[in-house]
Amino acid sequence: MSKLTVPTGVDYAEMREHEVRKARKVMVDGNLTANVETSEGGVSARVFNGGYWGFASIPAMDSASRDKVVGKAVDNAAAMSRFGSKADLELAGNAYQGEQTGTRSPAMSQRESVELMEAVDAHCKTRFPDLTSTRVILHEESHRKSFGTSNGGSGLNTINRAACYLIMTAEGKDGQPVELVESLSCKGNLTDLKLSMEKLEPALEALHGHLQAKRQAVPAKGGEHTIVLSPELAGMLAHEAMGHPCEADLVLGGAVTGNLVGRQIASDLITMVDFAHSYNGEELMIPVYADDEGTEAVDAMLIESGILRGFMSSRETAARLGIPATGNARAYTFSDEPLVRMRNTAILPGRSKLEDMIAGVEKGYYLMKTGNGQADSTTEFMFGITLAYEINNGKLGRAITDTTVSGTAIDMLRTVDAVSNDMHWECNGYCGKKQPMVVSLGGPAIRARAHLGGE
Repeated sequence: MSKLTVPTGVDYAEMREHEVRKARKVMVDGNLTANVETSEGGVSARVFNGGYWGFASIPAMDSASRDKVVGKAVDNAAAMSRFGSKADLELAGNAYQGEQTGTRSPAMSQRESVELMEAVDAHCKTRFPDLTSTRVILHEESHRKSFGTSNGGSGLNTINRAACYLIMTAEGKDGQPVELVESLSCKGNLTDLKLSMEKLEPALEALHGHLQAKRQAVPAKGGEHTIVLSPELAGMLAHEAMGHPCEADLVLGGAVTGNLVGRQIASDLITMVDFAHSYNGEELMIPVYADDEGTEAVDAMLIESGILRGFMSSRETAARLGIPATGNARAYTFSDEPLVRMRNTAILPGRSKLEDMIAGVEKGYYLMKTGNGQADSTTEFMFGITLAYEINNGKLGRAITDTTVSGTAIDMLRTVDAVSNDMHWECNGYCGKKQPMVVSLGGPAIRARAHLGGE
């Protein structure tokens, strides 16, 4: 993108050129039912002046369009100022300069991807004749953002991710359909996911085994129980129940965390971080080196040994709270304004082994997969559980029917008495907060107390 022409007479300005490309293929029982590629892009500008923001966007990227949106953003900020004067606010954040180019792997061809999906379907028909349906979904997504800021920032952000979803359906003992989903995801494209039948067959076998158990599932006993959350579910808990209340805009909006910095809100076994781009020396699935405001992205320590330490922030929210800007302001498309959003959020591993954590439970449940979840700024949450097993005398027992796990994240995290030493990352879903967002979740398994729905 050409250098931003800074409008005169404003406190701060930024511009972003943003293109999003997606490809999605769906095969149902051997029939290709969707093969869609989409692309959208444009340019946007934001101006901060007199305490008010002005934003404008247009689905074009030529020089005239850039000039137009800058002028419109200035006009919009001026229009907002009619609501009254505000105290001067100096925005936080530095001016990042650099380029992040993303994957360079060759793309998987149409033929290769369809042949792989056909091979999965054929394998399931032969190996698992009890299935009533098999679906395979391949998804790729690419974000390319160029930015320029009036304080000297400029750069290119590129994020690519790919996912494969394996979905099996069979008939339960009550005659109703029973379904389970397994997903594989990575940064980059489908080539980087390194899909092959040699890699997929163990995943298909494991998924079918769980489906067979779920066909004979029994209801959970409702009430408070000792539970072991799989790494997948622990990542979801970190994101939904504790991540959102640690976003600075929600803190300013009254989230319960606002008055808890420096206080014990979890077991001392819990440390939780929103990582910018790397963990243990390796680049993560959603690497953000600079956010969409041109601020250098840094790790945000949220909980350290059970103590709430800080929040994720944008330029404005950092200034209003008097904290550093962490580079968490992100927008999903060119027509979206940047909001405080998570990047790669995880509870860090502990020292226990998962099998020992299960062995230490006399009576409880091992929760493995979730289909959906919700939480609010009080850290209250409820997740739908699609795969779980009883634990009796330290051993896994029968699968249970779909249920829910709920509670307050702070209360639940205070009961954690074991954290596993493994780490799971995934980037196959979206975070919803006024606009979708690509994020990754991580975590080990954790053992705690929580409320399960059931009989």
